[in-house]
Amino acid sequence: MKAVITGASSGIGMDMARVLSKMGYDLIITARREDRLKKLADELPTSVTVIPADLSNKENCTHFFEKIKNEDFDFAINNAGFGIFGDFSETPLKKELDMIDLNVTALHILTKKFLEYFENKGKGRLLNVASSAGLMPGGPLMASYYATKAYVVSLTQGIYEELRKRKSPVKISVLCPGPVNTEFNSVAGVSFALKGLDSYKTAEYTIKKALKNKTVIIPGFSIKAANILNKLAPSKIALRIAYKIQKKKNG
Repeated sequence: MKAVITGASSGIGMDMARVLSKMGYDLIITARREDRLKKLADELPTSVTVIPADLSNKENCTHFFEKIKNEDFDFAINNAGFGIFGDFSETPLKKELDMIDLNVTALHILTKKFLEYFENKGKGRLLNVASSAGLMPGGPLMASYYATKAYVVSLTQGIYEELRKRKSPVKISVLCPGPVNTEFNSVAGVSFALKGLDSYKTAEYTIKKALKNKTVIIPGFSIKAANILNKLAPSKIALRIAYKIQKKKNG
């Protein structure tokens, strides 16, 4: 068994590498920070191939896949991504475009390539990492980030139905976590009001559900409940509530 994980140098990506390695998977891991990837590889009990890459560059996505396309992997996880906090009129455009390149474009490219690879192989499993943000009507003060994650959720669900309709042996899931204790907070410049979930436990839960073919994976009771309430509330009310919650993130 072998798995590919992007964004494996920290947070959930790193912990999913630990979980899968413990389960006996050999790994191919990528992220920008080679030193962190090598440190992770040294601690894991199975074989780990380290391929440093900045996937926010389209060409690097293609080059990364070309390096691994002859490997016999069964599981691919698109985890690389980051967030930005602030009023849309004030957040820096370049940083937003970099985020879109990584959260949307890179994930789209690799989703396409992984699915083609698995369909040619006749089996395989893909997990896209989104956020509970992707289930909401919008995210004031994190508008661009919420939009990128809505794209991931929508793309994954659409692909799921296409695969189901033609009875494909390839499986796809999307992870939609709420706050998790990772580096995301410091990168995005936020402090969550809700207590974050443990990253390793979230990774364990996610892998378990993905292997059981769960399509939309939502760890944590509070986020599951919030998602149900959000569906019941009028969109404008939900947006006002979201703004108040988001405002608290900036202390």
